[in-house]
Amino acid sequence: MFNRKWARAVIPSFIVVLWFIGAGFGGPTFGKLEEVSSNDQASFLPAGAESTEAGELQKAFTESTALPAVIVVESETEIPPQELGLYQEIAGELGEVDGLEPAAEGQPALLGPIPSADGLAIQFIASVSDDAELGEVVAELREVLEAQLPDGAEGYVTGPAGFTADLVSAFGGIDGILLAVALAAVFVILLGVYRALILPFLVLFTSVFALATSILLVYAFALWGWIELSGQSQGILSILVIGAATDYALLLVARYREALTEFSSKWDAMRVAYRASVEPIVASGATVILALLCLLFSDLNSNRSLGPIAAIGIVFSLFAALTLLPALLLLFGRSAFWPLRPKAGTHPAGVHGRNVTGLEGLRGIWKRVGRLISRSSRPVWIISLVVLGAGSLGLLQLQASGVPQSSLILAPSNAVDGQDALARHFDAGAGSPVTIIVPEGQQDGVLEVLDRQEGVTEATVVAEQGGDAVVRGGNVLVRATLDYQADSAEAEELVRQLRTDLDTVSPEVLVGGVTAVALDTNVTAQADLAKIIPIVLVVILAVLMLLLRSVLAPLLLIGSVVLSYATALGVSALVFNNVLGFDGADASVPLFGFVFLVALGVDYNIFLMTRVREESLRIGTRPGILRGLGVTGGVITSAGIVLAATFAALGVIPILFLAQIAFIVAFGVLLDTVIVRSLLVPALAYDIGPKIWWPSALARHDVGATPGREAESEQEERKEPAHRA
Repeated sequence: MFNRKWARAVIPSFIVVLWFIGAGFGGPTFGKLEEVSSNDQASFLPAGAESTEAGELQKAFTESTALPAVIVVESETEIPPQELGLYQEIAGELGEVDGLEPAAEGQPALLGPIPSADGLAIQFIASVSDDAELGEVVAELREVLEAQLPDGAEGYVTGPAGFTADLVSAFGGIDGILLAVALAAVFVILLGVYRALILPFLVLFTSVFALATSILLVYAFALWGWIELSGQSQGILSILVIGAATDYALLLVARYREALTEFSSKWDAMRVAYRASVEPIVASGATVILALLCLLFSDLNSNRSLGPIAAIGIVFSLFAALTLLPALLLLFGRSAFWPLRPKAGTHPAGVHGRNVTGLEGLRGIWKRVGRLISRSSRPVWIISLVVLGAGSLGLLQLQASGVPQSSLILAPSNAVDGQDALARHFDAGAGSPVTIIVPEGQQDGVLEVLDRQEGVTEATVVAEQGGDAVVRGGNVLVRATLDYQADSAEAEELVRQLRTDLDTVSPEVLVGGVTAVALDTNVTAQADLAKIIPIVLVVILAVLMLLLRSVLAPLLLIGSVVLSYATALGVSALVFNNVLGFDGADASVPLFGFVFLVALGVDYNIFLMTRVREESLRIGTRPGILRGLGVTGGVITSAGIVLAATFAALGVIPILFLAQIAFIVAFGVLLDTVIVRSLLVPALAYDIGPKIWWPSALARHDVGATPGREAESEQEERKEPAHRA
């Protein structure tokens, strides 16, 4: 007996200490993630993309890996020729900024001043060294401009360097602000759910420790070059771990509190709660992990990397909910629920056998919902389908073919303003030309095509000082300036046309550059959507069939979450276009929204249907559906609100992609929790009855499947005292 008591005291403490050690090593790693993170769009493209191949071959034409910065000065009045000397002095000041380097041998670190044709703007072109701290260099260039410019002039630093610096700055709040907002939202919700002071902290500790330890592994993988870590995947990881770990914790805590009302021993209560919770929690976690790992089939490196990054987070969420949280609950016992400590012997009498409605012992809204479903199941699920179907019509307005780079940053951006100024006074594509790799001897044919192509304002072959074309590896490099902004839909369409036309000159011609990278990214993302969705559905369907020992029920569950996803995306499209005024959606948004919503939406159906199956084995399918819905309603709704709140926290980062994912997932989770899991699924299952478990034995030998069963249940329900309603 002594040894048993000793073990019960030491084992939970040992588990908690192990997690403290893991979090102690992982926590400081948060600040190091920027060292192994990249937000360069080109690095996320597949090796086989045309722009990727062109980019690799282009490196042979210059030893520099510098990032171009376009500096634009816009004046309110026309700049007289005699003032060009002033801008020459400004060029000298700009050229002295540390971190600039010549774009090519023999060239200065900064080109300009270049006046515009209308005389209202001046342009400089600089190259920021790959070894320099980009954000600091761009910030110093902007400071020099602000200090040197005459009255009535505005200066901007834009181009790839300016946009990248502003993008990194926008992601700067991920480690601190995002986590603080998410944790604060979860804490407030947990206080309302539990009405306890200690328990919310235990749940949050579980989530934070899961995140800290997962960060350690993600950092190592990124450092070793196994994954590509970006700001967006870093933000999604934090939110996903906090939300998932809290959801799993809610399920375990609900069963533990329920067991404490039946057992005086906290160990006996945990044993019963753990056995009842482990299967749905593991199944839920496995579903999300497998769905995320399906992103490994993506051709886009950013998508493919997010799969294992997020899966690592879910693994640690699952492990923390099944080890750290039980240990903490055992150490605190009933005190965790203070001031509303559950008392042993207050558990409601069990419901068994035939002639029960499934509503016995239930109270409040979930009893009313159960009564509605038992009396009008078919109208309930039909109306639910109509509502979801109507919302999904918004898909017709979804614009997810990519957005201009200038629309990615939602906060005020000097680079975005500079791009607008550049387009007003210069060729819109200046500073971000299309780069074309041409086999030696074919450059004249390429120039002819470019010369007659509307939208191309200038095309030149990169040449030596003597005028001969530079040849590297049997190729020459042609640069073409477009009349459209490099990140615009018109520029992308022109690149498509150029690729088609230049194939007639030589199929070995490759078109690259900023516009081509954006085009290839969007095309690859759309191809990923068509490829990965069927894979995710098959994987989740297999997990549900194994869990529920049924074929029909999983098919209905999959159908319900797919419809829920379509509705969430349709409503989101209407909001994005007509309320928030977004220019469109990132091409990866539908895929990420699908993976998160389908995987997480199935979570709530797993929590519901595993309890329904458990109750169906005791009291029959139809009463089991009502009872399963009633006893899980509160905890699943709480879990949905928590997850929606954590994903909504992504909206504090002023990046279009994250703001759109935040709305889609938050709205979709609430939709799934309120309509799909609460009304559609239980009403449809109730209408079908025991056949929902086909082809398992439960479909043929239902406990409560007796003639006149439903009629008897309704009569008993009507006889219930009014005060129990």
